[in-house]
Amino acid sequence: MDTRTVGVEEELLVVDPATRAVTSRAPEVLREYADHRGADAGLGQELFRHQLETRTEPAHAVDDVVAQVVEGRRRTVEAAAARDLAVAACATIPMGIDDPEVTADDRYRDMVATYGAVAKLGSTCGMHVHVAIDSDEEGVACLDRIAPWLPVLLAMSTNSPYADGADTGYASWRTQQWSTWPSAGPTEAFGSVAGYRRTCERMLASGAARDTGMLYFDARLSTGHPTLEVRVLDVVTEVDDVGLLVALVRGLVETAAVESAQGHPAPDWRSEELRAARWRAARHGLADDLVHPDDHELRPAREVLGALVERVGERLDAAGDTERVTSGVTRVLSGTGASRQRAAYERTGSLEGVVDDVVARTVDSHPSPQAS
Repeated sequence: MDTRTVGVEEELLVVDPATRAVTSRAPEVLREYADHRGADAGLGQELFRHQLETRTEPAHAVDDVVAQVVEGRRRTVEAAAARDLAVAACATIPMGIDDPEVTADDRYRDMVATYGAVAKLGSTCGMHVHVAIDSDEEGVACLDRIAPWLPVLLAMSTNSPYADGADTGYASWRTQQWSTWPSAGPTEAFGSVAGYRRTCERMLASGAARDTGMLYFDARLSTGHPTLEVRVLDVVTEVDDVGLLVALVRGLVETAAVESAQGHPAPDWRSEELRAARWRAARHGLADDLVHPDDHELRPAREVLGALVERVGERLDAAGDTERVTSGVTRVLSGTGASRQRAAYERTGSLEGVVDDVVARTVDSHPSPQAS
């Protein structure tokens, strides 16, 4: 089986360096960016005016995806700096925001009008990983098989302990905020494309989503692209973590495709169990036990990550990603983005210090030697 193409979308915060608060001046950054790069050149708007989204082109090599993320961040940081602003790869707003301004777009305005205060909690930032699929049938088969592993990926990406001016006690508070959308969260096995489409149609008919773009499942068939899209991840600050997560997501999807083709059944997980596993990952990250996807039991995070690497090992070897992943797992076990933010607070004694640290690490984003 050929190595599949992958791509990344990541959402970023626009920050006022003087106050460290987010600012609704993202449209200025977009205009500055477009003046130098042209419209729709890898940077776009998001639901609120303090957010931006970068996009990569599909690539076979994780190195290429990471390089595109680095370049997208560099160009966005430069455009922001030209307007005396900063950019932060942070999944929640540490200083908080009372009333986020909606981007001037009819769809976004309708979302806020329809979903009210829930929509305003959607001012968070995630990273979405797209993996190419051969068909919707293959995609649904993969969705059904990767579902119990998504909380493990979330735990590795956790990068949002602070929100509304306080430590939430969570490694990923973004997950808790995002879960308030009625269409968001884990999904049980669909069983078939017909089952997937029937679920989507009923979600739309109920009003839980206004359109297919608002089907905020933790993983879904992408709208407009022939890909499976994993959406459960916090945006991560370190680009080495981008490469680690992209390699693991692709490895999971490719492994699931092989298992489906060989007739292996999808794992039997109820949505309640998946929600519990995701909650635990969001609460603790990798600092405590995780729910093991093989036996539904709590196991040390190191053991669960080891099982993940073993599960996708053949596909990692085929793609040349084994060393990236094994070293990356060791790295995140010593600390995720959430622990780095808390360490910044310990050093500086303030949330302003946390924001400064995340902004600086976003500016300094560069690939490690193995990703260059």
